[in-house]
Amino acid sequence: MSLKDQITEDMKTAMRAKDSERLGTIRLLLSACKQKEVDERVVLDDVAVVAIVDKLIKQRKDSITAFESANRQDLADIEARELKVLEVYLPVRLTSDEITAAVNAIVADLGATGPGDMGKVMGAVKAQLSGKADMGLVSAAVKAALAPK
Repeated sequence: MSLKDQITEDMKTAMRAKDSERLGTIRLLLSACKQKEVDERVVLDDVAVVAIVDKLIKQRKDSITAFESANRQDLADIEARELKVLEVYLPVRLTSDEITAAVNAIVADLGATGPGDMGKVMGAVKAQLSGKADMGLVSAAVKAALAPK
């Protein structure tokens, strides 16, 4: 069963359970998937769906930070609950040690030597780790690996 099919089944389950909060978040995710399919005239595979989930999670995290800085804990709590629903659809994430090891291996393979190679390394890392790791942690690991010693 594809990830998109699983999300659709979860939507049906939430409807039957009358779980309106979970249902709304899942509908938002399915809407984002449908929008991408219509805009690009493609059928999304699991990798593309994970990318959309990643994007929505990043939006939730940014919103939580903004709401907390504005002393709107009620809205931050709503975003946090949506974040928990969305995180279910992500694959198991790599730890920071695994990310560092993967980045160091890619840097060695490419023969990258300094900050000037950041774009080349990030392109390779993104292709390999997209959906498997938090790209913020990946970016920090790449910067650390390319920093002058």
